[in-house]
Amino acid sequence: MPLHESIDDGTATIVMDNPPVNAMGISDTFALATLLDGYRNRPEVRVVVLAAEGRGFSAGVDIVEIQSLPGNEGILEANRSCFEAFRAVYECAVPVVAAVNDFCLGTGIGLAGNADVIVAAEAARFGLPEVDNGALGAATHLQRLVPAHRARWMLYSCEQATAEELHAYGSVLRVVHADRLRSTALEVATVIAAKDPQVVRAAKSSLNGIDPVDVRRSYRYEQGYTFELNLLGRGDEARDAFLRGERNPDTTAD
Repeated sequence: MPLHESIDDGTATIVMDNPPVNAMGISDTFALATLLDGYRNRPEVRVVVLAAEGRGFSAGVDIVEIQSLPGNEGILEANRSCFEAFRAVYECAVPVVAAVNDFCLGTGIGLAGNADVIVAAEAARFGLPEVDNGALGAATHLQRLVPAHRARWMLYSCEQATAEELHAYGSVLRVVHADRLRSTALEVATVIAAKDPQVVRAAKSSLNGIDPVDVRRSYRYEQGYTFELNLLGRGDEARDAFLRGERNPDTTAD
């Protein structure tokens, strides 16, 4: 997945761009983590906007790539790269604003759920299709977006939630027309960029320090079940079904 980075007046914009549905390859997921980690040593960056080009914020990992790798290498590397990318959003030295368009599934939930602020397009929907795909993961991040019992139902049923629903919960700051999504994200970022950068960096670090859930440990715990299901063959069965065209390409898993 090509990552396009630009920096303007304190705001770093990272755009994910991998048609048709912005599925995330292993190397590009690691690359996203590297970009985000790098802002720790770039004082000119005061805030980050994470967005996507084309259809969907993220449909999950690249299942074609996972199945092309030998043995368990695909699922292991997908797990490792997702862990690093989600961690890097959470630990980014400056606040991260996620601009979510169309659908935010699987890996997208991990990225958006660990962001500091979310703006979404009116038609955006959020979900974890993991159970239908023989995997688990990112319930840690889903529970940062919706109440716990709603998250349980969404995980068990694979039902998706709308941007408007998340706005009602307060996890999505603004819901706007798709044409205004990127500009709205930049407007929100500008508010943060105008503050004292040392204070904002300290504020983010302090908020992470008082977070009631250790998102790194929690997500790593989930990943153990993903790998266990993979050893049982459930993950391979679901991914092979996807490659045979028996599953919706919008419902990949991480």
